[in-house]
Amino acid sequence: MADEPNPEDLEIADELIAERRAEAPGETPEDMSAWQRPITAAIDVINYRAGQIIALLMVPLIVVVVYEVISRNSFAILQDAGFEDLARSLGLGPTLWVYDTSRMIAGVLFMAAAGYGLMRGVHIRADFLYRNWSSKTQATVDALLYLLFFMPSMIFFTIVASQFWWLAYSTGETMAIDSAWGPLLWPARTAMPVGGFLLMLQGIPEIFRAFHKMGKEREKLFVRALPVYVIALAWLILAIFAPQLVPGGEWFTGVMSARPELDKPTIGLIMLFAMLFVIFIGFPISFTLIFLAFVFGIWGANFKLTTLLMTLNTNSTMLNDQLMAVPLFVLMGIVMEAAGLMERLFASIQMIMARVRGALFIAVLIVSTIFAAATGIVGASVTLLGIMAGATMSRSGYNVQLAAGTITAGGTLGILIPPSIMLIVMGPVLEVSTLDLFRGAFIPGALLASLYLLYTLGRCWLNPELGPILADEDQPETSKFYGAEVALICLVVLTVCRVFGLSLGGAFAGTVPFAGLIVLAIVLAVAYAAYRRLNVLRIVVPIAVIFHLYMITANMAGGELPIWSTIFGAFTVLLAILGRPIYSREADDSFYFSDLWDEFFAGLMPPTILISFALGSILLGLATPAEAAAMGAFGAILLSIGYRKFTIPSFFDSLIKALEITVLIMFLVAASNFFGAQFSALGTPKMMTELLLGLDMSPYLILILVMALIFLLGWPLEWVPIVLIVVPILLPTVEALDVYGLDRYDMMVWFGILVAVNLQTAWLSPPVALSAYFLKGVVPNWDLKDIYLGMMQFMLVQLFGLILLFLFPQLVLWLPEVMSGN
Repeated sequence: MADEPNPEDLEIADELIAERRAEAPGETPEDMSAWQRPITAAIDVINYRAGQIIALLMVPLIVVVVYEVISRNSFAILQDAGFEDLARSLGLGPTLWVYDTSRMIAGVLFMAAAGYGLMRGVHIRADFLYRNWSSKTQATVDALLYLLFFMPSMIFFTIVASQFWWLAYSTGETMAIDSAWGPLLWPARTAMPVGGFLLMLQGIPEIFRAFHKMGKEREKLFVRALPVYVIALAWLILAIFAPQLVPGGEWFTGVMSARPELDKPTIGLIMLFAMLFVIFIGFPISFTLIFLAFVFGIWGANFKLTTLLMTLNTNSTMLNDQLMAVPLFVLMGIVMEAAGLMERLFASIQMIMARVRGALFIAVLIVSTIFAAATGIVGASVTLLGIMAGATMSRSGYNVQLAAGTITAGGTLGILIPPSIMLIVMGPVLEVSTLDLFRGAFIPGALLASLYLLYTLGRCWLNPELGPILADEDQPETSKFYGAEVALICLVVLTVCRVFGLSLGGAFAGTVPFAGLIVLAIVLAVAYAAYRRLNVLRIVVPIAVIFHLYMITANMAGGELPIWSTIFGAFTVLLAILGRPIYSREADDSFYFSDLWDEFFAGLMPPTILISFALGSILLGLATPAEAAAMGAFGAILLSIGYRKFTIPSFFDSLIKALEITVLIMFLVAASNFFGAQFSALGTPKMMTELLLGLDMSPYLILILVMALIFLLGWPLEWVPIVLIVVPILLPTVEALDVYGLDRYDMMVWFGILVAVNLQTAWLSPPVALSAYFLKGVVPNWDLKDIYLGMMQFMLVQLFGLILLFLFPQLVLWLPEVMSGN
């Protein structure tokens, strides 16, 4: 079709971005006021160049973390093999400087690039009311809120951040509290005043753009009022920071220091309602939170305490080692998508499953699960899946409702399946390890993917017309022994995975350096030879069976319960039986591995191995999420080079896109941390908790009400404001509940996964569900009503999964407990 979307033209952009600016940096409307155009263009270009330079910091961030991982693990391998002296002579071993260096680079990434993010329109607003207004009304509201909210709060932020930086510089403050290296702190803190200044500076073009959009008549009124506004703003700044220099400054200081007549929890409650009101007007959420935290913090306490909370929370967000994984995982997903790996992955699975009823449903769910592990961006997942599968599903006569439901439900898995960006952000909020959240999400993610698969295949089994076998032109050519081909490929993959797991666990260590890698390389070489020559394959199959059976007996001899070994062994024997036709005489002339298996190895295995390695190293505790993210991003770059898709311009474009999403998420994290700290300091969460617990309701009912509230908020709001604003408000209440006898830590891990699955369900809930609009945009011939009906089917499936997780907390908590040794 001529107007069918091209995957290569798709810009992978987070669904959170409200309004990515279309015009080029420095480009201004010709009918904008003559004196505003050069100012707007100049500031835009300044922030654009700053963003380009800052995006390049992701390269040294990847380099230093990858160096640490390779150096540390190489030292451990050589030490186990008795070559410790060699390792030390090569300079290998754990580093002191990488941890702090990487934290500082990651903090500079989002803080210094905040102005660039605003210039590109990369921010979040709850615009379901805002978008219904006329453009003139939108511009008028924007201008008022920028003038009243944004400019004062950003000027305050810049001044206080500068004072905070000067304190660190003049005293020679170091990271001595949480660092063995103890580097100077002021270089990283430089990003706070610089980023605040660039962000404040970018507010000027945004005000001018709002003036232009509101029309000349309204613009004249605002321009006439500008001198008065500038004088009032200057007086306010001086009255706060130098009260002795302006008339009324001392009086204003006294007003700010006076104790309020209302008690602090009530002020916090007003603050909460003001936040909801302003957010639903449609102003960018992060700026709203910063301003409200300033205003109500000063009202409820004093200016000094408020500014201290702001600087401390911004600094802690910048140096948070868990949040450092956000830009790296985002970059990994963007590089994989830009290299076309997801399209090739889908084509591989479609070819392999072509003769199975409902093959495209299987392909969509497998690809969505793998893509979910590469990046947690729901909009990109749904859009890509729609582009890759929509036309083929329509051409093959698939049921539109079931097809739409499969694509949208599969796309939402990115919220939950590790390494999920949402879980990385949620870890510090819940004060639990991101590693335990990843481990806790693994079984629920697999459960939901399995439920989707069972539902689709079950429907196809009951009604074959819903997902017919693909047409002949969509099926690949295979040998007569296609079943044996599938079985033997699975047997080889199973054996390689088993050897890889043993190598990762150090089973071959203690003989020669890097013995695990050597053994794995040998097994891969033998597997390739067996793939090319039938005679070698006939020898390899019984060896593989003997190897798996030997592992069962070895585990039994060690006194272990060989559950996984037994499963591996049973599958091995089954696959060997299914592959027995290769021993017949007829196989000499008729058996061969068809071309689709070349696509399988080239298209399916590399990205799957990369993601499995990154995820497995996290779950096994061999690497932190940040380290696994850096290795994953590095591996994605190597794969794009291997597929000959890597170019410097495309890689730089991936860096820019990753920076935009990082700024969007991380700046809101910093703003919400400031808002949440001020809200907690007022004591309102404690008051709300006591009120709810005083209702004499079952703790299970209270938790259900909390989950219902999150579900409803998931319609108009994205997951970022819910996780960073709503969850912290509800957290004291949840912590006070006695549910299933769980301690505080297990309760938070379980609650975090329930929230994640709940927000997945909200993504599939009409009429606000954005997944429907993403899919409709790339498959325009599908009716929106059919998309909604398909989504609702899978919403019910997902609700069933959520109920299972609610009733059986061990589905979440079992894996963290087992893998932590408890």
